[in-house]
Amino acid sequence: MIENKKMPKSLYAKSANELLGAVGLEKSFQGKQLYKWLNSGVVDFNEMTNLPLHVRDTLITSMGSPLSSKVIETQEDGTDATKLAIELFDGLIVEAVILSDENGRKTACLSSQVGCAMGCAFCRTGTMGLMRNLTEYEIVEQFIHIIQIAPETSHIVFMGMGEPLHNRENVFKAIEHLHHPDGLNISLRRMTMSTCGLIPGILALAELNIPIRLAVSLTTADENQRDLLMPINRRYGLDELKKALLHYQNIMKKRFTLEYVMLSDENMSEYHAKKLAQFVRNLDVIVNLIPYNSAAELSFRRPNTKEILKFTRLLNSLGVPYTKRMSKGQSINGACGQLATQYEED
Repeated sequence: MIENKKMPKSLYAKSANELLGAVGLEKSFQGKQLYKWLNSGVVDFNEMTNLPLHVRDTLITSMGSPLSSKVIETQEDGTDATKLAIELFDGLIVEAVILSDENGRKTACLSSQVGCAMGCAFCRTGTMGLMRNLTEYEIVEQFIHIIQIAPETSHIVFMGMGEPLHNRENVFKAIEHLHHPDGLNISLRRMTMSTCGLIPGILALAELNIPIRLAVSLTTADENQRDLLMPINRRYGLDELKKALLHYQNIMKKRFTLEYVMLSDENMSEYHAKKLAQFVRNLDVIVNLIPYNSAAELSFRRPNTKEILKFTRLLNSLGVPYTKRMSKGQSINGACGQLATQYEED
């Protein structure tokens, strides 16, 4: 092993061959050994017992940990959700969430950016603005932190802080690493990408034929209202978005999801139901109805049961296929649209 070699910040999102050069290993098979340990969730060099002792000692001395980030807080609530606050190498903080469904299946909700530039009016993360993109290894490390707590985690959703397709180069690299059959081996069909409607990213998913699930945040099919609620609509309007989704559908040949955040007295009238029915026509899609999750900084209200029932009846009468998401993690600000971190200025 090369002494006094400058080590990388992280050993994640690297192939076995890349690890060889990154840490100056002496023999090629040691790169494969290190790669296997890292992707089995082992984060303590001392536990990598088939690496020579002097290699482990050098790694401990020069890096301390293969991770560039650390979990500084975990919060749990009574809805099978655990939120992790993760401090990055530069002191910035992102949040990731572990979600469990009624069958015990665990899903990792990962962030792609520190903050977000999209400015959706109903999303708490948007109040932060964009601080920076996450690197591919910072995205992968969130999953590594999660499997320390829940090693059986089998699914991934890119629905945490940030707009994944605004950082698509790093997100796509992270997906490649998370999926690699010799590594973490998460099926692409067990991953979901959420986007506010960033059309170049949607087209890139189709062009690269990445068969992960796609979820597009719509929230309203009224053009003027979407301009106000989701500023991305001023750049990529509903007609252009639907054209891109039809193209995606024709290439990928698979159903996708439209996420509809239900806002009391905002987007749940008969008019809104008819506009939604018009938008979904000719799309192989299911609408995911998400009751708004309250945030102290925002003035929107969560609809009550009566409002939701009235809206779903309207959708039934119009033939709109939908499902209702029961949000988890609300009490710890870990539900959809609630992730945000606070910083004290120097």
